[in-house]
Amino acid sequence: MRSLLLLLLGVAVAVAGCASAADRAPLSAEATLKDKDGKQVGAATLIETPEGVRVAVTGYRLPPGGHGLHVHAVGRCDPPEFTSAGAHFNPGNKQHGKQNPAGPHAGDLPNLMVAASGEAGIDVTTRAFTLSPGPNSLLGDKGTALVVHANPDDDKTDPTGNSGARIACGVIAK
Repeated sequence: MRSLLLLLLGVAVAVAGCASAADRAPLSAEATLKDKDGKQVGAATLIETPEGVRVAVTGYRLPPGGHGLHVHAVGRCDPPEFTSAGAHFNPGNKQHGKQNPAGPHAGDLPNLMVAASGEAGIDVTTRAFTLSPGPNSLLGDKGTALVVHANPDDDKTDPTGNSGARIACGVIAK
């Protein structure tokens, strides 16, 4: 009888442990994109999934056309030029761009395509960075920022893909 009780107790503990692990919310972060005047022009949600970090960006009141979209290495967005966000997030010390044989930076994301209405959206998943602790985490000591550039990224020119000035920035935070 005692053996049966111990077995049932062990099963109950194992099942309870599985339930609590399954109930845990995935790691997530957000960024509010603001322009040089401090007006909100977009938002981003980042969620860690088994396939990588899903980055969903919605933009509005942005100039039409293609715009470089990058994660930068410092979690600061001081207007008007947003240079406080530092260089691209690049813990692997690579060169810029998916077409660059020595690249890409971990923070290199696809271009954000903005419609004539000023609205944009992109939803991409990447394994280049994480929200979990470690060297590739976007939530480290210095933090990180999501930056929208004035021009499209050419995906090869180091260090910025010829994407031009920074026109919007948002600190990535839990």
